[in-house]
Amino acid sequence: MSVEDDPSTGGALRVRRRPPRTGAAVLVLHGGRAQSRSAARPWQLAALRMHPFLRALEAATVRDDVFLGQVRYGSRGWNGVAAEPLRDTRRALAELRGLVGDVPVVLLGHSMGGRAALRAAGADGVRGVVALAPWCPPGEPVAQLRGRDVLVLHGDRDRVTDPAESAAYVSRARAAGARAGMLLVADGDHAMLRHLAGWHRTATAAVAHLLAPEAAPGELFVRALAAAEPPVLHPARHDPPDRPQSPGPVWEPGC
Repeated sequence: MSVEDDPSTGGALRVRRRPPRTGAAVLVLHGGRAQSRSAARPWQLAALRMHPFLRALEAATVRDDVFLGQVRYGSRGWNGVAAEPLRDTRRALAELRGLVGDVPVVLLGHSMGGRAALRAAGADGVRGVVALAPWCPPGEPVAQLRGRDVLVLHGDRDRVTDPAESAAYVSRARAAGARAGMLLVADGDHAMLRHLAGWHRTATAAVAHLLAPEAAPGELFVRALAAAEPPVLHPARHDPPDRPQSPGPVWEPGC
């Protein structure tokens, strides 16, 4: 059932999967632009980039009571102090609560969506955040992460958002009381096309652990939380070949 089928969502929550009884929820947030008030559309590249993660989450979630949804932005940009995707994320969380009640929520966000997810982590019910190549500029607040679980994945060849800024953000989040860690994806790019199977596998495993914290976490998660410097994630030998990608950087942060 999509958001168009359910007027009770109010427009900021797009429903991907709604079980008869919901015990937990995952919301996926795509990227965008630093500045843009043009309308966000589901066929734009930033939104399409998250479809494989949605499919991986659907396949990897063994529990039959997990709600899966997406945050629907009104516009493509963060737009400075307006922080429009953060507003949309908070609306989506409120709409989710209205649909399924108070259940633990995990946020999975890429780039600008990672920034919005991290900012929204202080909302009631949010258990943790998995942030993929997040946009974490200096001075980004971290107090809202106290008591939350946070895992950041960032490619070491990212030319759009800065992995060093992500590492500094994780360090500040730990000091603020978050259980935070980071993994550096070897040869990883911002679009997550290099070693895409590793991105999908690691992100979905982290989400699965946050949905069931009573289960023993995977080795990578433990290493990320304990390490002073981000451990490096190398592609597995059995991963399929990467898709080709166009050369050249993308200059606008938060894409």
